[in-house]
Amino acid sequence: MPSNAVNKAATQRGALKKNVMSLLGVYGPQNAMQALVRMPGGRVKTIKPGARLSGGRVAAIDADGLIVQKNGQAQRIPLLQ
Repeated sequence: MPSNAVNKAATQRGALKKNVMSLLGVYGPQNAMQALVRMPGGRVKTIKPGARLSGGRVAAIDADGLIVQKNGQAQRIPLLQ
């Protein structure tokens, strides 16, 4: 594939919202999954269960996304589609 076609296939303008945390992917064995997260400022971090994130704590990571515990409530952050 020519490099121009590869670049176009690999990137999409506006695919990620700026200033919003985005879950890019999850990986690892089911009993020790980790997540790759793009932070609102653009930095990409590896996250493990128990990590502090967006004012909450990562309670769990599974194949469908993250579960963040914040103010006594759990919120799922799904993988990007």
